[in-house]
Amino acid sequence: MSASGGTKAIVAALGANLAIAVAKFVAFAFSGSSSMLAEGVHSVADSGNQGLLLLGGKRAKREATDEHPFGYGRERYIYGFLVSIVLFTIGGVFALYEGYEKIHDPHPLDNWFWPVGVLVFAVIAEGFSFRTAIKESNELRGKQTWSQFIRRAKAPELPVVLLEDFGALVGLVLALFGVVLTLVTGNGVWDGIGTMCIGALLVLIALILAAETKSLLLGEAAGPEQVARIREAIVDGDVVTRVIHMRTLHLGPEELLVAAKIAVEHDDTAAEIARAIDAAETRIREAVPIARVIYLEPDIYSEAAAAAGPDPEATPGGR
Repeated sequence: MSASGGTKAIVAALGANLAIAVAKFVAFAFSGSSSMLAEGVHSVADSGNQGLLLLGGKRAKREATDEHPFGYGRERYIYGFLVSIVLFTIGGVFALYEGYEKIHDPHPLDNWFWPVGVLVFAVIAEGFSFRTAIKESNELRGKQTWSQFIRRAKAPELPVVLLEDFGALVGLVLALFGVVLTLVTGNGVWDGIGTMCIGALLVLIALILAAETKSLLLGEAAGPEQVARIREAIVDGDVVTRVIHMRTLHLGPEELLVAAKIAVEHDDTAAEIARAIDAAETRIREAVPIARVIYLEPDIYSEAAAAAGPDPEATPGGR
C-alpha cells in the first residue's frame, strides 16, 4: 500500500467522522435517542482511530537506530492493534451498556426529525468515506476477494478503514431501524435494541481487526507470489545452483527481510561467491522492491545429508 493512498483514505474517514460525531451529539441532545448517543460515541472512537493510524504512519518513518536496527515499520501494526482495542472498549462496550439501560428504562423520542435527519446526513458522509477506501483498496486488491484482501494485506490502514466504514454504515441502518420503530410503536425499547445491535456489531469488527493485526505483530512472511519471485531471482544457474531454504519476514508493511541459505559449488572461489551474492541481492530487489534487508549464506548442498533430515529441502542445522 502506498503511503499516499492509505493517508487519503484515513483523512477522508477522519473528516467524515468528525462532522458526523458533532451532528449525532446535537441530535441526541434534542431527541434523547440512545441510538444517537451510541452512534456519536462510535464516531468519536472512529475519529480517534484515524488519528492513531496517522500517528502510527508518521512514527513508522523514523530512521533505524542502534537499538532498533530494522527501523520502526512495525509501529503501524501496533497502532492498528490499538485501534481494535479502542473500537472494542469505547465504541462496542459503551453501546452495549447504553442499549441495556434504554431497554430497562425506555422513553419516547423528542423531536424525532433530528435523529432521522442526522442519520440521513451520516449515511451520505460515511458513504463518501467508504467509497474512497474502496477506490484506494481496489488499486492493491487485484484478483483477491474482499475477505482475502483484509486477511492478507500487510498494511493495516486500508483494512481498518474499510471495516470501520462498513461497520459505521451498518450501524447507521441499525440506528435508523431503532428510531423509526420507536416512532411507529411509541415504545423506546426499540431504540435500545438498535443500540445493542450497534454494540454487538462494533465488538465483532473489533475482534476481527484484533486477530488480523495480532498476526501482523507476530510477524508474517511474504506472500506466495513474492516468495516465488525471490526464489527465482536468487538462482543464477551458474554459481548459485539452488535455494536450500529461505525465510522471509515483514519488518513493516513496505519492508521485507529475506534470509536464505544458497547452494554453491565446492570449487567456487570466495570472490566468485561474493560476486554471485551481490548479483543475487540486486535481482531480488528488482523482483521484489520491498525486499530491503537481505542475508544470503552460501553452503555446499548435499543430497545425502538433505535426504537424511526431516525436510528434504533443508540441510542439517538449517532450521
